[in-house]
Amino acid sequence: MLSSGEFSLTDKMRVLLLLGLVAFALADITRFEGEKVFRLKPVLEEHVTLIKQLTESIEVDFWSPESSELVNVDIDVDIRVPAMYLDMVSTFLQQNDIDHEILIEDLQSAVDGQANNKPSPRAHSYTKYNNWDNVQSWIASVSSSNSDLISKQVIGNTYEGRPMTVLKIGKKSSSTKPAIFMDCGIHAREWISPAFCQWFVKEALSTYGSDSQMTSLLDQMDVFVLPVFNIDGYDYTHKSNRMWRKTRSRKSGSSCTGADPNRNFNAGWCKIGASNNPCSDTFCGYKPESEIEVKNVADFIRRNKSVIKAYLTIHSYSQLLLFPYSYTYALAADHSELLKVAEGASAALRRLYGTRYTSGPGAATIYPAAGGSDDWAYDLGVKYSFTFELRDTGRYGFLLPESQIKPTCEETMLAVKYIAAYVQKNLY
Repeated sequence: MLSSGEFSLTDKMRVLLLLGLVAFALADITRFEGEKVFRLKPVLEEHVTLIKQLTESIEVDFWSPESSELVNVDIDVDIRVPAMYLDMVSTFLQQNDIDHEILIEDLQSAVDGQANNKPSPRAHSYTKYNNWDNVQSWIASVSSSNSDLISKQVIGNTYEGRPMTVLKIGKKSSSTKPAIFMDCGIHAREWISPAFCQWFVKEALSTYGSDSQMTSLLDQMDVFVLPVFNIDGYDYTHKSNRMWRKTRSRKSGSSCTGADPNRNFNAGWCKIGASNNPCSDTFCGYKPESEIEVKNVADFIRRNKSVIKAYLTIHSYSQLLLFPYSYTYALAADHSELLKVAEGASAALRRLYGTRYTSGPGAATIYPAAGGSDDWAYDLGVKYSFTFELRDTGRYGFLLPESQIKPTCEETMLAVKYIAAYVQKNLY
């Protein structure tokens, strides 16, 4: 018989096996120790050329704009630089007199610091970044406990087989109602985006009957909400690589995974601001709607085209409210009206915390990019198509702390309600 403090061989094997499993799990998580996020400020064409040469010769992660092709004079360039290249990049910037600053000193510290680490008092918290399993449980519970105002529909599965569920929020009606479609989480690492879709659903359900604007909206219209568009990618950011952006699709013959779903819609597809390189973060896919997630959403919107009057897609970061076009510098037929609505929504948002948004067509306001969902929806006939780029302007970038979820969602609600009220008034 073993005395206390002694381990049997079996116990030792169990401990070793457990340690091995822990090590394996940890090995599968991408770490970012020592990595920095730089903001470069090119003011000369020579700077643009040099930055493109630099970022094409070493592996960097573009945060804004989204690829080296989009670098231009007087556009700030935010890049994540691996630790091994830091000395080289710093020397390069100093030697070429390129103005720059460091936005994030140590990326792993920023990743670790994103959560507030306070235990949630309930199963689902609207002020935390919920992983996909939690979101999926929430979708089931919120729809079953509010059946008078909400229903759910699976519009298809992701590449890895996860169900894409659209929540339909609105007072039940015997006749078909006009609708707004909103999606969150097209890009996997933009965690504040799915947090907003969850917040919107919560607010719609909890204020119906007490908030006259929300009550009127849900009496007269439906709101389709897709809480997470790129579910596979979002799940991957929680479990493996926090900085992942694309889908998780695979194609035989290519060692690279995924495509950018917001370059995969059939709107000027792959003509500008997108890459045909499968390893690029802005890879447009092998053809329009090659990504099953994009096809599922496009099919749903096409099927409901007669009722969908507005399309809202929620991204981060940059504090922008954009509208078509992004695939061309040509102005949309409804440019003046869309600008008026965007500016009104931005003003409504600003009134709460003073957060400033810039409004305008995508190509001229930030940079040209083909294959975007808002351009596609607009060309399909959904006039009121808008892209939100939520907080912030680069201090935290994709790693917005959980302490900012509430204020970000509160102010964004004001802008969304402004757009919804405008659409409601201009239905007929």
